Formats: sequence, structure tokens, C-alpha cells
Amino acid sequence: MATQSSTDRVRQALLAAGIEDRIVEFPDGTRTSADAATAVGCSVAQIAKSMVFRAGSQAVVVITSGANRVDAAKIAAVLGQPVKRADANFVRDATGFAIGGVSPVGFTSAPVLLFDQDLLTLGTVWAAAGSPSHVFPIAAEDLLRITEALIADVRVDD
Repeated sequence: MATQSSTDRVRQALLAAGIEDRIVEFPDGTRTSADAATAVGCSVAQIAKSMVFRAGSQAVVVITSGANRVDAAKIAAVLGQPVKRADANFVRDATGFAIGGVSPVGFTSAPVLLFDQDLLTLGTVWAAAGSPSHVFPIAAEDLLRITEALIADVRVDD
């Protein structure tokens, strides 16, 4: 039996949530928010990047605007415990995705999910679809609904 790809897991999660399969591949890559924005023709803010942190042994995925830097102290305050950025091995083991392709849906095990409140002002956002070259468009409100993430202020205050 063939192993299911990360992108297939994302596609199945989207379809199961009633979201049309609109995954797009960009062979030149969408690894960074800037790369993704250039590829799809949107602002960096409209890229919904999924950043993985560790709270003890638990994965915490913060779905945030590509224009924002994430404040680990704010995440820790929301969770009531310290967090740190996850390394590449932890990201893959905990989410089933490699860095650069972490999707907000289709995880191999359920992480804690936080949702950047700033995304809700942006209408359509684009998120990674399980690889560094696949993304999908989705209304921010729909992304919040299907992830069931906790809305939080996660942005570094400038």
C-alpha cells in the first residue's frame, strides 16, 4: 500500500470539512511567506503561516499572518506554560509535516492550535498544503472554523 503524501492528507482534511479542493502547486516553491505571496500574487499578510512551538512534549501550532512575528511570551501566557520554537525533527514527528510545508490542517496527531486574530481582517488567506510548493486559498473565517483554533493575540508588538 502506498504511503499517503502530506498534501493528500491536507486535501482529505479540507474535503472532510466541506472546503473545496483548491490546492495549487508552485514548482518554484512557497517555503517562506514572501515566496508564497509572490507566487500567488497576494500580500505577505495574507499568507497564513503555521509556526510550530513546543510546550513540554506537546506541539503548539500558531496560525499567523505572514506579516507578523510571533511572540513566544504571549503564547506562553495563553497556554499557562513556557514554550519554545520547535526544531525540524520535532515539527515532522509532531505534525507529519516538514518545515516550510506545515499546513494548518491534516496533522498526523492533534496539536494545540492558536489563531492569530489579525488573520480575521484579511478575507481570503493562503496556507501551506503539506509541502514547500503547495498552498491553498481559504476564507480566514473558514480556516478558523475548520481548525477550531483558539483566537489569540500572538503578534510581537513593535
